[in-house]
Amino acid sequence: MAAPPLVAKAGSGAAPGPGRAPSSASLSGGSSLSAAAAAAAFPELDFRSGARVEELNRLIQEFTRHDQREYDDQRALEIHTAKDFIFSMLGMVQKLDQKLPVANEYLLLSGGVREGVVDLDLDDLNIYARGTDYDMDFTLLVPALKLHDRNQPVTLDMRHSALCHSWLSLRLFDEGTISKWKDCCTIVDHINGATNYFFSPTKVADWFHDSISVVLSEIQKKPQRGMPRVEKVEKNGTIISIILGVGSSRMLYDIVPVVSFKGWPAVAQSWLMENHFWDGKITEEEVISGFYLVPACSYKGRKDNEWRLSFARSEVQLKKCISGSLMQAYQACKAIIIKLLSRPKAISPYHLRSMMLWACDRLPASYLAQEDYAAHFLLGLIDDLQHCLVNKMCPNYFIPQCNMLEHLSEETAMLHARKLSSVRSDPAEHLRTAIEHVKAANRLTLELQRRGSTTSIPSPQSDGGDPSQPDDRLAKKLQQLVTENPGKSISVFINPDDVTRPHFRIDDKFF
Repeated sequence: MAAPPLVAKAGSGAAPGPGRAPSSASLSGGSSLSAAAAAAAFPELDFRSGARVEELNRLIQEFTRHDQREYDDQRALEIHTAKDFIFSMLGMVQKLDQKLPVANEYLLLSGGVREGVVDLDLDDLNIYARGTDYDMDFTLLVPALKLHDRNQPVTLDMRHSALCHSWLSLRLFDEGTISKWKDCCTIVDHINGATNYFFSPTKVADWFHDSISVVLSEIQKKPQRGMPRVEKVEKNGTIISIILGVGSSRMLYDIVPVVSFKGWPAVAQSWLMENHFWDGKITEEEVISGFYLVPACSYKGRKDNEWRLSFARSEVQLKKCISGSLMQAYQACKAIIIKLLSRPKAISPYHLRSMMLWACDRLPASYLAQEDYAAHFLLGLIDDLQHCLVNKMCPNYFIPQCNMLEHLSEETAMLHARKLSSVRSDPAEHLRTAIEHVKAANRLTLELQRRGSTTSIPSPQSDGGDPSQPDDRLAKKLQQLVTENPGKSISVFINPDDVTRPHFRIDDKFF
C-alpha cells in the first residue's frame, strides 16, 4: 500500500527552484514567528499538487453537506411506505411456490449496488443516476436458502472455483429443500450413479425476477390508495432493480438473492488470527455472526454455478469503528472515481472500500481519529488506489490471498492509473466537479418534490382517511431511525402471513 501523501510547508513568496538558492533566513530557522503566526504564514500544502490542505478540507466538508440528505417527516413516511411495499411483495413471492424461507431475515443496506455496498460486478448493470432516475437507493439481500449452523466453521466446495468463490451443493440441505429448488440447479451425475444438484445463481436470479414480475402484475391489478408507483423493474445480471415512486420521492431497491450462513467460512479463519483496527471496539462475535454467498462469479468462473463470498454483515459492524473524517474522505473519493473510472469497468467502489479497511489496519487509530485530516485521507486513498492499479494487486480484506484485480490487463490497469494521476495532480478541481454533480442531483430531486408535495401519501395499509394528516407517530419513529442510523444495517424479520407487523433490528437494537 502507498504511504500517506507527503505535505510541504510553503511560504507566501516564490518557492526556490533550479538555479535559485533559498534565503539564509529560511535555512537558519531563526525567525521569531510564533507557532500560530508561522502556521498562518506557511499554510500546509499537498506536496504533489500544491493544493492547500485547508482548502481540500473545506471542499470535502462542502461535498459532505450536499451529499448527506436530511429527511422531514413526509420523506420518512415515504421511505417507510416503499419499504413496506417491498416486504409485502416478497411475502407474496414466498407464497407463490414456497421456495423462500417462511421466516426470513433480510439485510437492508443504505446505498445501491452501484455504490459498492456489496462485492458484486457492475458490468451487467444499467446506469442509473441520482436525481435523474432516483432520489434514494438501497440494497436488499434476500436469502433464498439459509444454512444456520454455528457449531463449526463452514466448509464450502471451492474445488472448482477461484478464491472467494464457491459452488453450492444442495446435499447440505434436506430432501424437501432439494425438491423445491432442483429446477434452479445444474445437475452433475457422478460415476457411482449419484446425482448432485448445484444451486445456480443465474437460474435463481431468473426465477426471482419472474416471480417478482408475477407478483407486481397481480398487485397492480388491485391498486390501493397510497400504493407506490412501480416506475421500473429490471433484471441487471443477477440483480433485480426496482424503482418506486412514493409521493414526490423515487427509491431504487437493488434486490439480491443470496444464500445466508451463520458462523464463519473456513477459508477466512486465518484472518481472525491477525490484529485488526476493530480489536477491543466490537466483539469478535459481532464481526463473525454470518456471511453470504452472492450471485457473482470469478473472471474465469462458470456463471451458472459459481457464487461469491460476501461479508456484508461484518462490514456493517466494522463501519462503526471508522472515524467520521475518514468516512467523509471515502465518500468524496468514491464520488470522484465512480465518474472517472466508469469506462471500462475495472474498478468498483467496493475496491476502494477494501483499501479503506486495510488503511484502518495499517495506520494508528489516533491518526485516523483526527477530525481535520479528511484531506490527508482523501489523498492517501487516491494514492492507495493508484498503487493497487500499477501493481494489479488489491487483496480482499477478509481473504487476503484473493487478489481482486488479478484479472486486469496491463493496458486497462495503466489506463486507470493515468486517470488517477490526473486527479492526484489537481484534487481540488475534481472535488469541485463532484460537488457540482451532487448539487445538480439535489436540484432535480427538489424540483420533483416541489411538483409532487402538495399532498401527503398515506401508507398502503391505511384506510385512506384525511390524506393531509399522515401518521405522525409513525413518521417520527421513522425519522428517528433514518437520522440516527445512517449507513447501518437494518435486518427485518417478517412473517409473510402478516406483513403489516415487521420487526426491525438496526445493528444490535430491536424495534
